Amino acid sequence: MSFQLSRGLAALVLSLGLLAGCGQKPDAHTEGETHAKAGEYERGPHRGRMLRDGDFAAELTIFEDGVDPEFRVYAYRKDRPVDPKTVQVTVELTRLGGKVDRFAFAPVEDYLRGAGVVAEPHSFDVKVRAVENGRTHQWAYASHEGRTTISADAAKAGGVRTEIAGPALIGEIVDLSGRVEITPEGKAEVRAWYPGRILSMRGELGQSVRKGQTMARVESSHSLQAYSIPAPISGVIIEKNANVGGVAGDQPLFVVADPTQLHAEFFVFPRDAERIRVSLPVEVRSLSDDARLIAKVEAILPTADMASQTLMAHAHLPPGAAQSFRPGMGVEGSFSVGAQQAPLAVRTKALQRFRDFTVVFAKVGNTYEVRMLELGRRTPEWTEVLGGLDPGTEYVVDGAFLIRADIEKSGASHDH
Repeated sequence: MSFQLSRGLAALVLSLGLLAGCGQKPDAHTEGETHAKAGEYERGPHRGRMLRDGDFAAELTIFEDGVDPEFRVYAYRKDRPVDPKTVQVTVELTRLGGKVDRFAFAPVEDYLRGAGVVAEPHSFDVKVRAVENGRTHQWAYASHEGRTTISADAAKAGGVRTEIAGPALIGEIVDLSGRVEITPEGKAEVRAWYPGRILSMRGELGQSVRKGQTMARVESSHSLQAYSIPAPISGVIIEKNANVGGVAGDQPLFVVADPTQLHAEFFVFPRDAERIRVSLPVEVRSLSDDARLIAKVEAILPTADMASQTLMAHAHLPPGAAQSFRPGMGVEGSFSVGAQQAPLAVRTKALQRFRDFTVVFAKVGNTYEVRMLELGRRTPEWTEVLGGLDPGTEYVVDGAFLIRADIEKSGASHDH
């Protein structure tokens, strides 16, 4: 069910076309509400939203300059400031999923300050109530950011897949550098059995050969009889060290290698030597990060390199790895050396950037909305969540970049 990036271009074109018809529904307005579209409402002297009822007005703003986000309200009568001690204000925020935050206000200098932090995301349906000189004023409006609505069919076509956030086993990771090499079993030398004159050679550099195929004929210097030398394994000729008419001796005539028999060799520093063990899982990545796979440590060589004082850990790569990994290629490896239970975690691949935050997209019905996260430990598979997401939240795992693209297209920005 996972979204395959190899089909990304076609899926992206299809899904963005489908998503183009999806977006936020027009906000339902109530009496006393400002009917301007998001970002087009009247702003007051403090750049807040002006809420008017007759000749009374309340300017509601979220102040977050050097402090945690907090509500501040400035009151006006006929556009002149009103003493905040004569006004009582309450604000009610209904968030996606039905959670309600309520704020009481107290006068501070020339404004009323809301009690409590306005938690991210600043996306909610707002109700404001103000009482001044025995008169009650009420407003209601929608203030959404990082939110979009997508039909189930469009989400399915775009490869969107979700999971429920909960506990996960998160491993401790050690990152090491290395290179890809052909295994010892994947390389063989074609040698003359007896010294003698080379009568013929069959094969050129880069040519594929099969096991048992005749590679050369040599006339023995002792018996003066000619004999054939077969290829010991199937593979590709990577070295040719002789020519017809030459004398076969100790040097191999050919070297044949099987490019599908690969392992990754990682340089293990002394500080990590006690933690890297045989059978540990390791994520192997190309330096460009466009190819990756999971392997296991098959051997650790006991001798250290004299210059770097590093040990060598070998991780076997499956035959299919040859499509993306080639001998001599530099790689990076993330070794899972331990694991601890995290009370709340999300899939690492679900993480996206939104404004200055790392987020996931929560799903409620057919509506998706950002959740700004405070993060802890991270592995290629799981990332610990310390804040910003409630356990049991359904969130987007695959296709998250499509949700982000639709939100950015709809212009659901951070605007108060």
